[in-house]
Amino acid sequence: MSIIIRKNKLEDNEILAKIIRSCFHDFKVECTCGTVYSDPTTDDLYSLFKAEKSALFIAEEDGLILGCCGIFPTENLPENITELVKFYLTKEARGKGIGKLLMENCFEKAKELGYQKVYLESLPEFSKAVSIYEKQGFQYLEKALGNSGHSGCNLWMIKELD
Repeated sequence: MSIIIRKNKLEDNEILAKIIRSCFHDFKVECTCGTVYSDPTTDDLYSLFKAEKSALFIAEEDGLILGCCGIFPTENLPENITELVKFYLTKEARGKGIGKLLMENCFEKAKELGYQKVYLESLPEFSKAVSIYEKQGFQYLEKALGNSGHSGCNLWMIKELD
């Protein structure tokens, strides 16, 4: 397995949107309103991640995009906290450590950008991802932080960066 982790490019937009939305179908998530599924920025991640203090990493093998994970300075989060966003993998990429690799790249970039904590929002249906979050040291919160616009999410977690 020769996985390359790289920053996103304009030409990745279409396939990333397909991967993200396919995960909702794969995990039988019924409520797509108020989530990344219906968020219009999902179709233009390249433009979204031009924002200062953000990054979107892509996992690729032999020219095939396997998934993505990023950090984003979500509105109304404290200055020292970034949000882990767009953590989605194709069916074929799951269970191979690729998600962990993507996430670790995000943690390193977050530290480089001066963040001290990483926040995320998710859904219980994404139990495999939630399990990874727990293993990576994320702790549950009782309510959302910031203003992601994803009111459909009902799991909130935070992690202190080392």
